[in-house]
Amino acid sequence: MTTADLPETEHTTVAGLLRPHAGGFAALVVLQVIGAVAGLAPLLAVVELGRELLSPGPVDRGHVWFVVLAGAAGLLVRLLFTSASSGIGHLLDGQVQLAFRRRLAAQLGRVPIGWLSRRRTGELAKVVGEDVSAVHPFIAHTPGELVSAFVVPLVSLVYLFAVDWRLTLITLIPVMLAVALVPLMMTAARQREQREFDAAMGRIAGSVVEFVQGIAVVKAFGGADRTHRKFVTATDEFADTFLRWARGLAPIAAGMQTVLAPPFVLLVVLAGGAVLIGGGGLAPADLLPFLLLGLGLTAPVAALGHGFDDMQAAWRAVGRIWDVVAVEPLPEPARPLVPDGHRVELRDVRFGYDADREVLRGIDLVLEPGTVTTIVGPSGSGKSTLVQLLPRFFDPTGGSITLGGVDLRELGSRRLYRMVSFVFQDIRLLRASVADNIALAVPHAGRDQVVRAARLANVHDRIMELPRGYDTVLDEEAGLSRGEAQRIAIARALLADTPVLVLDEATAFADPQTEQAVRHALATLQGDRTIVVIAHRLETIADADTVVMLDDGAIVERGTPAELLNRNGRFAAFWRSHRGDEPR
Repeated sequence: MTTADLPETEHTTVAGLLRPHAGGFAALVVLQVIGAVAGLAPLLAVVELGRELLSPGPVDRGHVWFVVLAGAAGLLVRLLFTSASSGIGHLLDGQVQLAFRRRLAAQLGRVPIGWLSRRRTGELAKVVGEDVSAVHPFIAHTPGELVSAFVVPLVSLVYLFAVDWRLTLITLIPVMLAVALVPLMMTAARQREQREFDAAMGRIAGSVVEFVQGIAVVKAFGGADRTHRKFVTATDEFADTFLRWARGLAPIAAGMQTVLAPPFVLLVVLAGGAVLIGGGGLAPADLLPFLLLGLGLTAPVAALGHGFDDMQAAWRAVGRIWDVVAVEPLPEPARPLVPDGHRVELRDVRFGYDADREVLRGIDLVLEPGTVTTIVGPSGSGKSTLVQLLPRFFDPTGGSITLGGVDLRELGSRRLYRMVSFVFQDIRLLRASVADNIALAVPHAGRDQVVRAARLANVHDRIMELPRGYDTVLDEEAGLSRGEAQRIAIARALLADTPVLVLDEATAFADPQTEQAVRHALATLQGDRTIVVIAHRLETIADADTVVMLDDGAIVERGTPAELLNRNGRFAAFWRSHRGDEPR
């Protein structure tokens, strides 16, 4: 059973992500406890041998052999049980990482698409890749180290207190000094430096992904120096952050290593033992267990100190995984309603990405079947945000959007995406065949249907130039330009044949011939389809039945292109400015 199979209520905490693996953790801990206790047997055997050999009188050979066999048996038990515990820990680590990745994949398929669109690719890649891998020490090593850190000192202390309580307290001095340094590693300044370190790592990951993905465009348009400077800036910031982080931790780490080092521990025990032996309060043979077990007291603490950064990093990684898992999906209706037709109506729609700033303010708009509505306006006016509300990438913070008389929130996502398809500027194609990419929304479509959609999108000839035509696997056997990728996406939308089609600058990277072919395809297939287009090119605007001009999140003008030109208002100025940019 994976976390993806659990009821949603069991995902409400980070512990809920780990709960399905509680049995594995319990087995790991029990085996480690047995192994840790058994590991003390060889040390205790050495102590007893020393006492036996140093005591006056003849040596009890039977007792000696018993002690030797007991020590060997303890060593064997420790080997077997700690090996089993380590094996289970690593198997558990693999299961947890697999479950985390499955849970993240399922969650990323359910979160609002708008939430995804506002995240950098590098950030999400880091969560799914690096952060999931970072839980390895937390799962495979930390439970065993924690058990050893508590069980071994506890059993050792019981034995040492039985020998001499005064020297036991002296032996604990290095441990207490090390523990006293731990809070210094968790101060607000150290935590802030660690967060800055993680943020710098995220910026590097994001800048690398963006640099690699955009390298072709950068080279083509001569922006390599500027883009390279951006990457170098990210690396310089990381270096500065790393140095601050290292400078803050270095003295503390050095202090812990010093007080836990075997020479320091032996020095403390020998000094304390010499004082007690010199005063007649301790037999010389009784110093031996403190010399041996004293090192055993500090070794687990030292192991924890060495793994402290890994454990903190793992816990922060689990927190970031949880941040993704905890994103609320858009609510689905308990009883989805069935729309009557595909008339789209926006009533007093308001929306803001942040609570203190509205991007859309009181939008009232009707999109009739069989019409093409073009949205225009200056950059930042809210055009893309408006059309992203139609396929429900976000829910409006005010007002409502209805499709066939039914609020989008009452439709259910399955029915909504059978009625609304969309093509945006930022195209992501799957690492799959060209045919599978086109037929993504209609997986049962035949090859003839796929080819027809590709012809309408003016991309068929380019596909036939690929190594295996429609069976070519993209990004593996061949790649496509950004404009070609847009045409694949347009073919996908045409094949889906939904009654509502949203195009956000869908031909922004297409050549004039391709754009003309796509416009012809849309006109051919329009029928009673409701089409919404964000466009800047005059040909696209001129073909529209209705033009809606946005500015600062509000509709400032609407009407046919001819009507708006006759008004000589904002749209007319927009038209003239773009016409002046066109080649004569």
